Amino acid sequence: MIKEVRTKMSKIGDYAKDYVSESTKNISDLKEVPTDVELEDDEFEVKDKQTGKTEVVKQKIITLNNEKYRVPNSVFKQLKVILEDNPNLKKFKVKKSGTGMETSYQVIPLV
Repeated sequence: MIKEVRTKMSKIGDYAKDYVSESTKNISDLKEVPTDVELEDDEFEVKDKQTGKTEVVKQKIITLNNEKYRVPNSVFKQLKVILEDNPNLKKFKVKKSGTGMETSYQVIPLV
């Protein structure tokens, strides 16, 4: 005989009000980004809906105020060009436009 164990936590409405999704935000969500912030490797698993296989997705992130922000590769490419002309740049911001596969990013140096 299997014994079922249940634990009461809270009411669903109370839990939903306090719920915080554990997701990585995007660097474009920030008003400004310091050029000296530490870059980290991160990865997560996704399941392919068609094949059912799980694959690991790797990404670069920064952490500010205990929040993780994904940094797309196109941001690195643009920032490299900007830093070649302005090696003393301290801050920049990223503008995002489009959605899905049509997403693009624009790196804007800040004074």
